[in-house]
Amino acid sequence: MNTYITNGTCSRQILFDVTEDNKVKNVKFIGGCSGNLQGIAKLVDGKDIDEVISTLKGIKCRSNTSCPDQLSKALTAYKEKQHAV
Repeated sequence: MNTYITNGTCSRQILFDVTEDNKVKNVKFIGGCSGNLQGIAKLVDGKDIDEVISTLKGIKCRSNTSCPDQLSKALTAYKEKQHAV
């Protein structure tokens, strides 16, 4: 399970897994609007990491970001970390 500390959103943290074939799984937001964030988690479950990033990147709410945008940042950071290894 990967953990990402969010910035500028009501949710404080995002937990998620990425499978060996780059599918996003088990997304859980800590804090924030529970119903909306559960919906986002279900919608991205099993999707390709690059598809999720491109779909959610740049969505704005407050502080020039949003929970979906923060998920795209979390997945981007995950990819960068994987490439560094």
